[in-house]
Amino acid sequence: MAEAVLGDEPPGTPGETHLAEPMGRINDAVRAGRIDTAARLAGETVTEASQTLGPEHPEVLKLRELSAYIAYLGDEPLHAFRLSLDLAGIHRRAGDAEAAYGNVRSAATAWRAVRDPLRGLELGRGLIELWTELAAEDGPAADEIEELESARTRMSRLTDRARAQHG
Repeated sequence: MAEAVLGDEPPGTPGETHLAEPMGRINDAVRAGRIDTAARLAGETVTEASQTLGPEHPEVLKLRELSAYIAYLGDEPLHAFRLSLDLAGIHRRAGDAEAAYGNVRSAATAWRAVRDPLRGLELGRGLIELWTELAAEDGPAADEIEELESARTRMSRLTDRARAQHG
């Protein structure tokens, strides 16, 4: 996730650099370990850019991916999960299976950091549903079915933990 988000390439497609300057400031804050500052800057920039460029503009989507990564770094796995799963759905609807699967994998990483088994089960249902749909189509999710099976195994473990905790 970090390599894709903090890469040296400008966001968006060639020629699109609407957000290069704010993305640079956000990336600098992340690299310096100023996660709270990075999160604030990312949130403000997403809001402004969504109004200016549209919420599903490629640069805005890249910025939202960065926001999910920052949330994960900031020990906010629920927020990171929700952002990543939302992005996966957007990319799937746009027909970009590779980007959708990348966001599913990011959501899964955040999901694994959720410690409450009941919350994990709740979140896991939506994750597994979208992941299963992606795996049924041609694309990277179908090529790495063992990752989906690992998530399903975690759901079983979460079910056992939830039963043990809540009797």
